[in-house]
Amino acid sequence: MDPLDAAMKKCRADAFVHYAGGEDADMRYLSRFVMHDSFVFFKKHRQPGTIIVPLMEAERASRESIAAVMTRTQAGLPGIAKKEKNPWKAAAQMIAGQAGKTLLISPTLPAALLRALEESARVIVDEGTIEQMRAKKTPEEIRLIQTVQKKTERVMALGISLIRNATTKKGILYHDGTPLTSELVRTAMHKQLMDDGCRAVETIISCGEDTAFPHIIGSGPLRPNEPIVIDMFPRDEATGYYADMTRTVSKGKPDRQIIDMYAAVKEAQQIGISKIKAGVPGADAHTAVVDYFKSRGYESDTRGFIHNLGHGVGLQVHELPTVGPAGAALETGFVVTVEPGLYYPGIGGVRLEDMGAVRARKFADFTKFEENLIV
Repeated sequence: MDPLDAAMKKCRADAFVHYAGGEDADMRYLSRFVMHDSFVFFKKHRQPGTIIVPLMEAERASRESIAAVMTRTQAGLPGIAKKEKNPWKAAAQMIAGQAGKTLLISPTLPAALLRALEESARVIVDEGTIEQMRAKKTPEEIRLIQTVQKKTERVMALGISLIRNATTKKGILYHDGTPLTSELVRTAMHKQLMDDGCRAVETIISCGEDTAFPHIIGSGPLRPNEPIVIDMFPRDEATGYYADMTRTVSKGKPDRQIIDMYAAVKEAQQIGISKIKAGVPGADAHTAVVDYFKSRGYESDTRGFIHNLGHGVGLQVHELPTVGPAGAALETGFVVTVEPGLYYPGIGGVRLEDMGAVRARKFADFTKFEENLIV
């Protein structure tokens, strides 16, 4: 049985209801339709989903959405709004009129709509069924993610080539006679992504001691003989699917501590990859890496390895499953990252990140890009 149907049957709901717009991943997954303004999705037991949209969006929705399309007029909203001036209550009455009197609702439904629905129907808040469904990718979804990953690798190559081909002057990297900055590399990478139909924000290009803090974006001139972490997670504009990838490089030989950290992180990544397969808890893969780092003298508290080994990737860059201390059993079709890292303030940090699919007997790594510290 479809997981959403099973969730409705369990609580005896007439329908499942979601209300969102813009970049909402659950709505995009359910309807395959993107609209700036919020709109309604509902699905009755053993029936296809339906979206309720403004008349001006109906034709586009009918072409793009996998759900049936109904206009607000067809759903009776104009007549309801003549009597009910509160827009949330009017919307709730429209939804209840179409979906039923016992509703399983998305946990992200706006509070105002939830309160209004409670006046028109019996309401039960779902416990993340859609999020769980999104975690397990179809072969087509995996293909779409692989496509974004290939574009990501081409752009990573561009960023690293700018560093590799830079010249050094007074302790700063230069490109075409001007300082090679995080901003310059980031802009060049983002421009190529745009040409490839992708969008990226907050791409991390940090250098030196800033690399000791995993999510510092980085700014200013890049320097030789220091770690440079490049972490990018672009999204395909047409499909909405993400990729995620990190490499750490240095223009010239960095400090011995960084070289040793890099070797440990590279080995830890292979240990994590070797542990990931269907049926293995994400927590076990994470713990194996923690134990390895400890054996090498690297702690996992406020310094050292301070984050999960990995996470799911799909219509959000961070989604289920978890590959960390709370990680449950992995399933075939999950797409996850493997990204061990070590971070020491005053010294720097190293992170390597691949992405791939969980299979019955192994981790199918989508990431084919080389891992070399010194460029």
